[in-house]
Amino acid sequence: MFAKGSSKPASTSDDISAFLGKETVFEGKMSFEGVFRLDGKFEGEIFESGTLIVGETAVVKGKIGIHSLIVNGLVEGDVEASTRVEVHSTGRFRGTLSTPALVVMEGGVLDGQCRMEQPKNTGSPSLHPSEKEEHPVSAEAKKKD
Repeated sequence: MFAKGSSKPASTSDDISAFLGKETVFEGKMSFEGVFRLDGKFEGEIFESGTLIVGETAVVKGKIGIHSLIVNGLVEGDVEASTRVEVHSTGRFRGTLSTPALVVMEGGVLDGQCRMEQPKNTGSPSLHPSEKEEHPVSAEAKKKD
């Protein structure tokens, strides 16, 4: 929600590139760039998109492939977020979630399955358990034996 090196929230009203109001009902496939705020009802698919902000009055059902997701309303379905998912205090998520970073604030609901993996292009290889560095205390303890 905050940009690196900045105390300004990443989702101010100036940053929103698209908006569907609370009286809006949309069904189908959607993609967008930037920040999209949804306060109405959406059912369908969202893929290869930026940041989705689900407002308190919003209901979103379907398959979502997104950069980041901020949940203040209800989201049901399968979500793959490449960067981050935040479930705020009024937010509810039901379904299957895959993301490298997850924040669930007090009062927020996560009901389903969650898989957290590092982003595919992190640049830091994961170590096999047999290749892990020894903890300095463990190495020191071995020298005393």
